Amino acid sequence: MKNVTLVLEDGTLFHGKSFGYEQPVAGEVVFNTAMMGYPESLTDPSYAGQLMTLTYPLVGNYGVPPFTVEANGLPTYMESDRIYASAIIVSDYSEQYSHWNASESLASWLKREKVPGITGIDTRQLTKVLREHGVMMGKILFDDMPEIIPEADYEGVNFVDKVSCKEIVRYNEGGGAKVVLVDCGVKANIIRELVQRNIEVIRVPWNYDYTSMEFDGLFLANGPGDPDMCQAAVDILRKQMNLSRKPICGICMGNQLLAKAGGANIYKLKYGHRSHNQPVRMVGTDQCFITSQNHGYAVDASTLGSGWEELFVNMNDGSNEGIRHKDNPWFSSQFHPEACSGPVDTEFIFDNFVSTLRQ
Repeated sequence: MKNVTLVLEDGTLFHGKSFGYEQPVAGEVVFNTAMMGYPESLTDPSYAGQLMTLTYPLVGNYGVPPFTVEANGLPTYMESDRIYASAIIVSDYSEQYSHWNASESLASWLKREKVPGITGIDTRQLTKVLREHGVMMGKILFDDMPEIIPEADYEGVNFVDKVSCKEIVRYNEGGGAKVVLVDCGVKANIIRELVQRNIEVIRVPWNYDYTSMEFDGLFLANGPGDPDMCQAAVDILRKQMNLSRKPICGICMGNQLLAKAGGANIYKLKYGHRSHNQPVRMVGTDQCFITSQNHGYAVDASTLGSGWEELFVNMNDGSNEGIRHKDNPWFSSQFHPEACSGPVDTEFIFDNFVSTLRQ
């Protein structure tokens, strides 16, 4: 294992060993407090451009499942077609793995997909720095490659455009109701949840004008980066909302795009929500749910238009976790009801959406 150094933008240094692909890289350093799910997290397009720190100390002990694709075109165990995180940072990488479904080690997968991995980092201290300062840009440098200094290409980059599909893709053709899914970086399990409910999914690029298409409902997917970079998607969404009352549901980035279409502003969280244990309350009730989350931006609920209201709030920091329209069947969640990985407390979001398609 080669010696590597993680350099944060404030000059803080962390020294460790490389166990992945040996190539310097730069990006936004974020942390995820989940205890498991690294195959799903690494293949979540919402991590594009980010150096993902896992706070759970032991990583790699259950290996990596095979990358197989179902007949419907969706990966069996992953959340997309490849690793989207720019790197992974862990405290203790387990070289030995054991799991009935493992086909290779995390290290071999990272090397095959050319993604760096660092171990031996004090991820507790790194997380404390990020919590106190906020997310920072960082660089992973190899001690024996001092001449290679990568520069992060993050601020002002439209990552949604980088990860979205480039042409229309259909799933479960001939199924029940037709739903247009706006791909901002969609996780495969969102599509799985819809297909399992016999929905025909028409996946379109993030900036595709779907307003003249025949469909029963609209689904706004998750995705990476700053939602303010996706004004084209917001404009098309507003056009659709002016044309009809067809049901609309959004997840994560989709919540932010729906809120922007409803007049709200978006702001960047200090260090984001990336975990499996975010407590969320449904507004107007005492119902609380444990949710899986992965986002660095939030909706300023105080700026929502008069026809909108909050649907969920975060019990840790009071930030918005979902909105709904007071009259039309339009609603969203900031958290991930499809989980994968994470708790499935809120899968009813999909049931609620499907029920509106049949009204």
